[in-house]
Amino acid sequence: MTYQSLNPFDGTIIETFTDLSDSDVEVKLTAAQTCFETWRHTGFADRAVILNRAADLLDERADALARTMTLEMGKRIGEARGEVAFSARILRYYAKNAERFLAPAKLDPIVGAAHMESSPIGVVFCVEPWNFPYYQLARIAGPHLMAGNTLVVKHAAIVPGCALAFEQLLIDAGAPVGLYTNLLITHDQSNHIIDDPRIKGVALTGSVAAGQSIAARAGRNLKISSMELGGSDAFIVLDDADLDHVIPWAVWGRMYNTGQTCCAAKRFIVVESLADAFLAKFKVALEALEAGDPLDPATTLGPLSSEGAIAQLVEQVDIAVASGATVVTGGKRIDRPGAFMQPTILTDIAPGNPAFRDEFFGPVASFYRVKDEDAAVALANDSDFGLGGSVWTADAARGARVASRVDTGMMFINNIDWTDAELPFGGIKNSGYGRELGDMGIQQFVNKKLVRTASMAAPA
Repeated sequence: MTYQSLNPFDGTIIETFTDLSDSDVEVKLTAAQTCFETWRHTGFADRAVILNRAADLLDERADALARTMTLEMGKRIGEARGEVAFSARILRYYAKNAERFLAPAKLDPIVGAAHMESSPIGVVFCVEPWNFPYYQLARIAGPHLMAGNTLVVKHAAIVPGCALAFEQLLIDAGAPVGLYTNLLITHDQSNHIIDDPRIKGVALTGSVAAGQSIAARAGRNLKISSMELGGSDAFIVLDDADLDHVIPWAVWGRMYNTGQTCCAAKRFIVVESLADAFLAKFKVALEALEAGDPLDPATTLGPLSSEGAIAQLVEQVDIAVASGATVVTGGKRIDRPGAFMQPTILTDIAPGNPAFRDEFFGPVASFYRVKDEDAAVALANDSDFGLGGSVWTADAARGARVASRVDTGMMFINNIDWTDAELPFGGIKNSGYGRELGDMGIQQFVNKKLVRTASMAAPA
């Protein structure tokens, strides 16, 4: 594997990095284990000093960090700055709340007293994707470092600059050697790390195939794991929805990060009475986006992350059309330098079409018209994924009822705003298992120990 910074806007190679040798990996694993033996006994207040300082550095270096992200994976600069700011909020959130989240919980046994206490488990191995190069790291670093674990992290091969920059943030914030370690390693080395007895937990955010492989490896080693995988989120528009409110969210929900978001709106399911009006307005809004330099704040359509990403997306669209889907707009690569894809709407997608089941990781929206609310819920649930989804209605109580009927890990009513450190993030089915962020996120890799005190005679 080659770790390479390659600008998807113009195809220029920024920098190439060398993989770590096996001996280098051993040194870093040893350091992580050694650090854990001290860090596990470090108080919450002292841990928080480092996390809060790292958050301050994220804010201080926001422009430079955002620029690195934009150059490496094409995220529009405004979105990149927003991601850096959110990452800082996550670190501060756990620095503030970790001790409360992990405080002993009193139980009430019939005899005596009992409580549950939380303790760190050790070195956690994390495999992270390119689409949110800092946010993905912050949402593992914040909870798991504050819980007392240490981390070794394999980041995506196309964002090594971001990976190294985040590691440097923690070093500059005062992190001891081995607390947070970035690893430029191969897939084979990754497997060997999962097998290593010093690794006590495995976290992955990535594709279904990657999740199946790494979860199986972790399971073979009887190691706890969390998997945040793909999604094909439903965007349900009911007959009483206000399209003036809905359409801007539909555009944002599909096009944020150029559509390269696990919990993006991907399947637009609209009740018949609003279907034509929604489709017409959605088409006009998507066609108004203009491709340009993602470093220019005025750009409304950035490139995809890589040549590989756009090649896969174009192939998926071609297969969908060959299988009976209709292209309402877009469907092709934009004829200009860079990995730019036309914003695309597909309709007439039958259940036998691969597009009915696949995840489109980019600016491709699938449109479905349905008879009524029940049909919308049934179609939303007819998916191999179960990450997130949204419902749009003038009646919030009706929206809550629909949200409860959709089989996902997250549902949003009249919004798709998941950018809150307090909100647990994760899904079911092929979208994985476990939760990140919120109170649940810090519980993932801690030992929940029962302690009971009782004065009683032994059973006869």
